[in-house]
Amino acid sequence: MLLALEKINLLKRQTLVINDVSWQQFEDILAESGEHGNIKIAYYNHMLEIMSPLPEHKIDKIYISTLIEIMLEELAIEFCPLDSTTFKSEILQKRLEPNNYFYI
Repeated sequence: MLLALEKINLLKRQTLVINDVSWQQFEDILAESGEHGNIKIAYYNHMLEIMSPLPEHKIDKIYISTLIEIMLEELAIEFCPLDSTTFKSEILQKRLEPNNYFYI
């Protein structure tokens, strides 16, 4: 039985985990879902995770990023803070969306 993605409503603060998802199924789900700014989609070891973050998630992101920046500056380590992006690798069979990340 197939379930159309538009029939799945992910409420705030919910995470949906689906196991045994092939890379092709994952790609099909991405194509069907489009790029929704209100959800995060990760794929790792045939596990698909769809998350609907709360505003508190963004606040935590700011606190953690600020803490890391302060630590790097105090340790005199050069870095470049970057905003949210998507990393996707078919070879590694992984996709993740960090909120912020740092080149060190």
